[in-house]
Amino acid sequence: MTDLTGPLKFELICLGCVVGLSVVGAVFWDTPLLFLLVGILIYAGWHLFHLVRLAYLIQTGKQLDAHFPPGFWAIIYKNAYTLKKRSRKRKRRLSRFFKRFTESAAAFPDAAVILGQANDIEWCNPAAAELLGVSWPQAAGLNLVQAVRDPVFEEYLNKEEQGQALEFPSPVDQTKILSVYVTSFGKKSQRLLIAQDITRPYYVDRMRRDFVANASHELRTPLTVIRGFLEVWNTPESKSLQQTQSVELMLEQTERMEQTITDMLTLSHLEYDDKPAAETVVAIPALLNSIVKEATALSGDMGHEINVSIEEERNLYGNLAELRDAFSNLVFNAVRHTPPRTHIDVSWVPHQDGAQLEVRDNGEGIPARHIPRLTERFYRIDPGRSRESGGTGLGLAIVKHVLTRHEGDLQISSEIGKGSAFTCIFPHRRLVEPVAEVASGAVIKE
Repeated sequence: MTDLTGPLKFELICLGCVVGLSVVGAVFWDTPLLFLLVGILIYAGWHLFHLVRLAYLIQTGKQLDAHFPPGFWAIIYKNAYTLKKRSRKRKRRLSRFFKRFTESAAAFPDAAVILGQANDIEWCNPAAAELLGVSWPQAAGLNLVQAVRDPVFEEYLNKEEQGQALEFPSPVDQTKILSVYVTSFGKKSQRLLIAQDITRPYYVDRMRRDFVANASHELRTPLTVIRGFLEVWNTPESKSLQQTQSVELMLEQTERMEQTITDMLTLSHLEYDDKPAAETVVAIPALLNSIVKEATALSGDMGHEINVSIEEERNLYGNLAELRDAFSNLVFNAVRHTPPRTHIDVSWVPHQDGAQLEVRDNGEGIPARHIPRLTERFYRIDPGRSRESGGTGLGLAIVKHVLTRHEGDLQISSEIGKGSAFTCIFPHRRLVEPVAEVASGAVIKE
């Protein structure tokens, strides 16, 4: 705490001098009030001088010297001097920090843009000029939407939530593909936009998808021809006893290859598009009943007991073909990979986050070490057994992609000797109240 004894003594001495002047005036000139007024004016003028001087120094930002006037002004000047000194140190520290920040941002290969509430540019790094066509400080205050002029980018930027990155051609060079992600920060609704050049991985990934699609289509044609001839040879009139086993084995392998190609094409399509096309209201109860009928036929002599339980009345908004692929994969997997006469329960029930589809069996169960990898492509717990049952190793990968496109989540639980459960959870915003029944039991159009 500041010691006020010294300043207080000085002020008392000054006031004593003023009173002394009035006494001298009274003794020698008989005018005490005049001398008192002169003394007060001198005292007040001295304080006014230092007040104006301090205001001037603060207003102009000039440096305060270390020589302070006496009295209470010494405390004021000293504290002002200390605060000014701290402020200069803080400014130098911030200046060094900002210099390091700008140097690191300049070396950053991705474009970084700080946006205000109205998408106005508050700052951007040098890479933004190369990728987005905005340079600092020329672009200060400019609306980024007007600078880029891309309707897809404008729609993405004006969304309240940017859950995923946007891929679009660079406004500077259309041959470049940018991946843009926006995140909020600060207290004034500021946002940071990061744009990355993904041209090479984008075209490599597209080449991979094109290769899978083209190779699958090319393989499909000869397989169809081969299967046609095998089906002809497999008739009682055209085969001998020696041919029976060979032809049936070739037919089985041909069907397996066709199914693998179909699943590869499906997975390639799911990976290529971010969102499902042609979304409608899908009547889940009717869809599940249809899938269970097919699963019962697939089970055949194995005699699986398949039950359907519908406790959720609402339907699901999505793509019928994709949802059928996902749900049928789960049910057919339960038939293929569990022993004969296994109980399989398919249920559509409410969930705290929306609704869930669950496929549960009382089969042998899955070892815990395999569960995290079940949705990987071509991953099999027992490769030999999986191939014998007709699995391609792509079913759960397809399920995972379909659920992602429908804002759903796949949860897998299993216990050895007690069975497994595959649960698909969908959010409330995907659920639709039933409006009418449809003869096919599959879709209610909007």
